[in-house]
Amino acid sequence: MSVNRDKKSQFVKVYKRASQSPFSDHSTMLWLASAICENDLGIEIDYKRYIYVHREIDGTICGISISKKMLSENPDFENRYLDGVEMYAFLLIHIEEITAFCEFFRNEFIDMFLIPPLTYFTYAEQYWLEKISDA
Repeated sequence: MSVNRDKKSQFVKVYKRASQSPFSDHSTMLWLASAICENDLGIEIDYKRYIYVHREIDGTICGISISKKMLSENPDFENRYLDGVEMYAFLLIHIEEITAFCEFFRNEFIDMFLIPPLTYFTYAEQYWLEKISDA
């Protein structure tokens, strides 16, 4: 595995205290934020626009949270915590941005999903479209 376990991850965060989300989550993955710059110390991230994927202790995805800015940019959505069809729809709207952002964390992504971000999201897009059309 290629992840340096000694370095704090910007991609995955396991909670040290209870989450404020409405989910029964244990950790989050940062699937979208603004990467300001990449330097020797890593990537500097701006959290004004973000998408976090919330996971239960067993790794199951229970929903996403989005920043207030992203909520205001997407008036068809009513709240910052999304699951089910709304979650899939929101992710599909931003899939290109998500894919590009996750490439910054390519090695961690591969360690978690055993597949690169571009390949993962190419297949995810098809699956998510099916989930929405079946709803």
